[in-house]
Amino acid sequence: MGAPSIEAPEVELVETTRVSCDGGGGALGHPRVFLDMGTKGWVECPYCDKRFELKPGAKPAAHH
Repeated sequence: MGAPSIEAPEVELVETTRVSCDGGGGALGHPRVFLDMGTKGWVECPYCDKRFELKPGAKPAAHH
């Protein structure tokens, strides 16, 4: 028998480099965290491994 398949983490395309994640809320969620992609163009939630990716053509926010 093969190894059990592991479901890939969810990927969400976003238009900003700063995002928040709460794991979907409810009983299955986690504390809300705010994440910053920096210059990478993506970031993963440290709680649920959801990956946020900057949409093609979206411009990273200017740092003040």
